[in-house]
Amino acid sequence: MQIDRRLLIHFDWTLLGMVLAIAAIGILNLYSATAKMEVSGTPLYLKQIFWLLIGLMVMVTIAFIEYRSFSDMAYVIYSIALFLLIVVLVYGIITSGAQRWVKIGPLSFQPSEFVKLSLILALAKFFHRPPERKGYSLKHLPFPFLLLFVPMILILKQPDLGTAIILLLVFFSILIFVKIRWTSLLTIGLAGASAVPLLWGFLKEYQKKRILTFFNPDLDPLGSGYHLIQSKIAVGSGGIIGKGFMKGTQCKLGFLPEQQTDFIFSALGEEWGLVGSLFVLGLYFLFILWGLRIAVQAKDRFGAILAFGVVAMLFWHIFINIGMVLGMMPVVGIPLPLLSYGGSFMISTLIGVGVLLSVSMRRYLF
Repeated sequence: MQIDRRLLIHFDWTLLGMVLAIAAIGILNLYSATAKMEVSGTPLYLKQIFWLLIGLMVMVTIAFIEYRSFSDMAYVIYSIALFLLIVVLVYGIITSGAQRWVKIGPLSFQPSEFVKLSLILALAKFFHRPPERKGYSLKHLPFPFLLLFVPMILILKQPDLGTAIILLLVFFSILIFVKIRWTSLLTIGLAGASAVPLLWGFLKEYQKKRILTFFNPDLDPLGSGYHLIQSKIAVGSGGIIGKGFMKGTQCKLGFLPEQQTDFIFSALGEEWGLVGSLFVLGLYFLFILWGLRIAVQAKDRFGAILAFGVVAMLFWHIFINIGMVLGMMPVVGIPLPLLSYGGSFMISTLIGVGVLLSVSMRRYLF
C-alpha cells in the first residue's frame, strides 16, 4: 500500500504527543498503584505497556486508512459487534458476578468496549446526509434508537451499567451535534424521565445500593459506600503537592479498592496532590479541545460526526470517572482513558484516536 506523502506532512503530532504524555503518566501511576498488589504472572504495568504498544500500532494503521472507506462497512462492523455481545451472553467468562469477557486462546477481551465505536460509526453513516432546515424530527429517529437500544439491552444483561450509560450519553451527544429539533429533544427527555421508575426496576440490587449510597455513603460504609469513602479519603489526603511517588498509603495498604482500574485517579491524587491532578486534567482538557477542533475542521459531514462521536465517548469517560472518584457521581464502573488498566479499553481508546488522526490528516486533501 502506497502512502500519500501529504499524509505524513500533515500528521497530527500534537494529538499524538498528548496521547503519549497521558499514557506515560498512566504507566507510572499504574506502576506505583500496583507495587504492593499480589499479582500472579506478569506485573500489571508491564501488561499495560504491551497493550499500549499494540494499541499504538493499531492507531497508526487506522490513521493511514481513508476514514470515508469505513462508511461502506459501518453497518457490517456494527453487526459484528452485536454478534460478539451475543457470544458474551452465551459463552462469556463470569468474573465478579458479571459476564463481560470472551476468551480466545490465551487472550480475553471485552466486546462491549468496541461496541461504543461501532455505534458511533453506524450513527455517522446514518446522519451523514444533512437534515431538513429545522433539523431531524422524531420521524427520522426510530432506526437510530434501534441502533442504540439493541446493544444497550445486551450490555445491561451482562450486567454493565457503566458502558450502557456511555452509549446513551454518546448517542444524545451526537443527536445534538447533527441538529435535532428542540421540540423532539424535549419530547424524548420527558419520555426518558417518565421511564426512570421503570428502569429502576431493571437494576440489580448492588446497582441500586451504589446509587443510594452516592447520596449518603454512610448508609453502607463497609459495603456499597466503601469505594466512595476510601476514594475521597485518598484524594483528600494528597493535599496540594501529594505524598510523593510510591508513597500513597491508602493505596499501598489496600484501603483503596480497584486502584488499578476505576479508581486509578484516586491513587494519582493521593501521590501527586492537587497540582498533579490539575496537570493531568489540563492534558485531558487540551486533548478534548483538540478533538473538537478536528471535528469542526473536518472536510465532510461523515468525518465531522465520526470525530465528534469519538470525542464525546472520551469526554464522558473522563467526566464520569473523575466525578465518581471525587464523590460527585455514583460509582458505575467507568474507567479513565489511557490511565486505567485494561487491554480492551486501551485498544478501543487508541482506535478512537486513530480515527481522529485519520480525519485530521485528510482535512487538507479534499
